[in-house]
Amino acid sequence: MDQEAKKPSRRGMLFGAAAAGTAVAAVVALPKVAPQEAASEAIKPAPEKGGGYSLTEHVKHYYRTTLV
Repeated sequence: MDQEAKKPSRRGMLFGAAAAGTAVAAVVALPKVAPQEAASEAIKPAPEKGGGYSLTEHVKHYYRTTLV
């Protein structure tokens, strides 16, 4: 085998560092994602006859942001 094949390249090292950084960022972000999944279970089911509109805090905030 060549000695060249055994030498680590700069490109490979940078690629490995970027992959490790991405993995660390994903692990840090994962605990913050879990509570959002639990909140989605609390959503009310849609009414059978329609009329599913309700004035929630989210809707009120939207209306406040559209005032001119």
